[in-house]
Amino acid sequence: MTAYGLLVSPSHNRVYAQAAADLVKAELSVFSERALGGRITDIAESSIGGVPYVTFSADGLTEPDIRLLSNLSSLYALFQIEDGGLLRPVTIEPLDLFGSDLLTIQKYSGKTNENFTKLLLNVTAMATDSPMDLVTGRPRVLDPMCGRGTTLNQAVMYGLDAAGIDIDGKDFEAYAAFIRTWLKNNRVKHQAEITNIRREKAVLGRRLHVTLGASKERYKSGETIEITVVNADSVGAGKFFRPGTFDLIVTDAPYGVQHGSRPKGNRPGRGAGKPVLSRSPVELLSAAVPEWARLLRPGGAIGISWNTFVGRRDELAGILASNGLTVQDSGGYLGFRHRVDQAITRDLIVARRS
Repeated sequence: MTAYGLLVSPSHNRVYAQAAADLVKAELSVFSERALGGRITDIAESSIGGVPYVTFSADGLTEPDIRLLSNLSSLYALFQIEDGGLLRPVTIEPLDLFGSDLLTIQKYSGKTNENFTKLLLNVTAMATDSPMDLVTGRPRVLDPMCGRGTTLNQAVMYGLDAAGIDIDGKDFEAYAAFIRTWLKNNRVKHQAEITNIRREKAVLGRRLHVTLGASKERYKSGETIEITVVNADSVGAGKFFRPGTFDLIVTDAPYGVQHGSRPKGNRPGRGAGKPVLSRSPVELLSAAVPEWARLLRPGGAIGISWNTFVGRRDELAGILASNGLTVQDSGGYLGFRHRVDQAITRDLIVARRS
């Protein structure tokens, strides 16, 4: 049995930094359970040389195992702890294809912490029937409430095709402007266009489609990454994507503070007057999850984060279960609840489609 020490990445967000060690411990537990055969044990927070680490023991980690662990959301460095407490660096191989500014450069009110977005994507991928596909395959990702694209950008960092839906036209335009500018400034070979989505002469929404390559050589050879973002109501997601299209559906539900969820029948274009915003994501998810579940392939998984002050876990679990999804309720998956600010305590829930 070999002992390891994981140095947690520093966070610019003070509150998230306080929760990071506990979150990575739960994430590590999920990785062990779902992808590594339970070979990681003794997960704890420890002090080495006066510096906090997350420590663990593991038996027989292979190169693919290290490649997987290299993508833990708050991993800064990994060491093997030798006799006498000496630390031997372990070479990590994260999937990241681009610079971190793809995730960090956008600053706006209500942005989800990029480390948490990565964590949510990771633990959702672990719930699929092929968890190692995160590093050996190319699971396709959908964020059905994508906002300004933090989840999409994380998927692109991993080299994955990503799609998003958002009803807010300003967020759609902001993401389109950001990704085009970022690709141009970083000299990433790409094509990008916005078109109207039409059905029977009616315009249902707008679509941003981006094709890019991690290098000029990959782009020329057709080894490309696709981003598709639809500006429309997520409750109608099936109008824009075929059933069984996605391996992972990952989204951050409205918190009821800086964001609002539009109850069914009260969305823009439905009825007269200004839409009334609900503080709870439950009604929105009740309407949307049946549509999302149809877009998920058998064996795929859905992960949702939400504010526990405006929705109970058992309510969300009931919605997912009623749509044929199996909620993950092992110890690791129950360890992600953490405080964001005075009005938000965030948790996540993950379910797999049989």
